[in-house]
Amino acid sequence: MASPLRLALVGIDHPHGAHWRATLENFRDAIAITAIVPAFDGALTSLEERFAEVPRFTTVDELIAGGSFEAALVTLPNNEGPTALVKLAEAGKHLLSEKPVGGNAADLDAVVAAVAKHRTAFQNGYMWRYDLGANRLREMVREDRFGKLISVEMTFVTSDIRRRGPDHYLFDPAVSGGGFLNWLGCHYLDLLPYVTERRIKGVTARLGVFGATPAEVEDGGTVLLDLEGGALATFTGGYWLPRWAGESHWAIRGTERWVHWHPTRPQTSGVLEIHGPQPQWHAMEETFTIAADDTPGYGGARGVAVVADWLASITSGAPCRNTPDSTRTTLAILDAAYESSRTGRRIACDLG
Repeated sequence: MASPLRLALVGIDHPHGAHWRATLENFRDAIAITAIVPAFDGALTSLEERFAEVPRFTTVDELIAGGSFEAALVTLPNNEGPTALVKLAEAGKHLLSEKPVGGNAADLDAVVAAVAKHRTAFQNGYMWRYDLGANRLREMVREDRFGKLISVEMTFVTSDIRRRGPDHYLFDPAVSGGGFLNWLGCHYLDLLPYVTERRIKGVTARLGVFGATPAEVEDGGTVLLDLEGGALATFTGGYWLPRWAGESHWAIRGTERWVHWHPTRPQTSGVLEIHGPQPQWHAMEETFTIAADDTPGYGGARGVAVVADWLASITSGAPCRNTPDSTRTTLAILDAAYESSRTGRRIACDLG
């Protein structure tokens, strides 16, 4: 790997573009921004002045032909991202991509094949796999501290469609492929098989527009997932809050303990409320608080861990925690939920 790694920015005015660039500031000695493809019709309204003189290219093809770079951060809409990733992988470039990468699982087939063929490092923006609380839960499951897993409940509710406006590309099915589930619900549906290490055997969903703002994509819904081994998982979420805000919560129950996880509790980096067994007079009860994180950038310390894992992958050749296959699997889970909601039936599957 070149030192510093020469990185191209593909997509500037993406909703998370500035956040990603703030994360990269934590790697000034390891990463240098050497090329830009603005995308978004050439818009540069969020471009930081420190990048104003970086060479610019109109298309990914022009970037590959004339840019000096070994890797790319790709923050593009779903209808453009997969094509760009394939071209970059075929040129031997390492890839860091905003999630969910595509609108459906089929969009990822060519990406998976190109990354495997050209052996480029791949990472995406599913940062919760790097969260300390999520990994504590994963270890609890792995060590059978829950006993037999019974249920997983996930909730993620955030600002309503009016905050961005219904004309935003995130709510255009031709561009994004889906709505809340594709843009935000994907985080926890990606995290579920990672934390539980169970495959998903069936999906039942009801998705739609439940708020007052008309939209061409779902503003939220509920998904029921049958897990390997018999446990049930539910996800409920949507663009349902009348201001810029968010709420999220998990509850995992087993025969030997149950845990409530509050991943976004203010002034913390997450809280685990652990309720254990009562073998004698005293029950096991613990509130485990993870200290607040002030790391700058997208996702704070999680985002830094995402980039650090990617840089390590470029050097070692080992895969990141997020892989092209795991990215495609998450989209396949979303596909099953959309199909279930559309047809009104349970979709049998084997995903994980």
